[in-house]
Amino acid sequence: MGSNGTTGHTSAVAPPPSQGRLITVLSIDGGGIRGLIPATIIACLEAKLQELDGPEARIADYFDVIAGTSTGALITAMLAAPDDNKRPLFLPRTSASSTSTMGPRSSPKESMMQFSIRSISKNSSFGVSATYQTTCCCRIGFLKPVANLLSVMRGPKYDGAFLHDKIKSLTHDVRIADTVTNVVMPAFDVKCLQPVIFSTYEAQHEPLKNAHLSDICISTAAAPTYFPAHYFRMEGPDGKSREFHLVDGGVAANNPTMVAMSMLTKEVLRHNPDFRPMEYGNFLIISVGTGSPKQAEMYTAPKCAKWRLLRWLYDGGFTPLIDIFSHASADVVDIHAQVLLEALRCEKDYLRIQDDSLVGPTSPVDIATKENMEALIGIGTELLKKPVARVNIDTGIYETVPGMGTNKQALERFARKLSDELKLRKKNFNSY
Repeated sequence: MGSNGTTGHTSAVAPPPSQGRLITVLSIDGGGIRGLIPATIIACLEAKLQELDGPEARIADYFDVIAGTSTGALITAMLAAPDDNKRPLFLPRTSASSTSTMGPRSSPKESMMQFSIRSISKNSSFGVSATYQTTCCCRIGFLKPVANLLSVMRGPKYDGAFLHDKIKSLTHDVRIADTVTNVVMPAFDVKCLQPVIFSTYEAQHEPLKNAHLSDICISTAAAPTYFPAHYFRMEGPDGKSREFHLVDGGVAANNPTMVAMSMLTKEVLRHNPDFRPMEYGNFLIISVGTGSPKQAEMYTAPKCAKWRLLRWLYDGGFTPLIDIFSHASADVVDIHAQVLLEALRCEKDYLRIQDDSLVGPTSPVDIATKENMEALIGIGTELLKKPVARVNIDTGIYETVPGMGTNKQALERFARKLSDELKLRKKNFNSY
């Protein structure tokens, strides 16, 4: 909660975990435009926290780490970007009427779809903006999928220019060490063929990883085949430098929950004074997914048995290979976290909210029409009404957990725990 890591310094947000009982984590999956689903869930959580602690309460006040991949990283940056008073700059209020706009522009040669979930300062709504642009010579009949396939073959589907400009305009020159609470954002370096984890903690140990939030967000959102890889170079105060050649963090960890837990554990091992020696049982974790078309059973072995490379990359508007990697990455983490926390008898402090029944236009990560955005927000709203569910390790399907109530009721319980934890920390901190 607002800890600034190894220096032992406490930010304007909240006292560190050493002043309380819990270590709190918010994790947000990647998923393109489907990020509207977790944005809706997080808005509900903050509303509950404000009911308990007043209108100035912010998500960043209650979490020691906010972790996000791809779209989740964009949301994370909005939650943790500081204003002039080192307070969170943005509010996560998402609604179809007030926070999303759609501007379609078309000409005989070009069709541009731009969505902008408006990002305004402290008293309004936060959001993530992107432009998805594609060129089609023909848009009717069987020629449309052919044109789309040719577009995939000749390069990334989108140039990312609008996304880059919008991220930079929102985050300005903020570096990851400047966030109001600790953040964790994974990416993948294609030159080194290894994950790169950017975090507030790491930035304090390694100046060459204290990158601008804009560069990190652009990198972790650079989904292969959708956006171009992102390159930037860091210069250290000692004259050393490091190059980064990065793509989507979902290649390594589309669900960043375990990455966040690893970073926290690493700080404990470093004897960071913000932490006391702890066990995993002290974690409180909320992990929010961006939805999955798992129950739609889009792919079968007979269907894909004869596919060659191009079909794996593109099939009827979908990208099977990318979908499989991202869902596998997220689900393995979900299973790992669930089993680990059950073994440690603290599964009641782990809440995973995910919808595995997406169908139709809500399934792809880049359908940015007004209708689809409203549908995704609706899915997030309906997900709050659904019972708490956990993934079945054998089937991969989410099954209802008896006695846990709805996701909204679970968020209310977690909000009370988070509120109590913050009050305890403030009481202990002020008693010194």
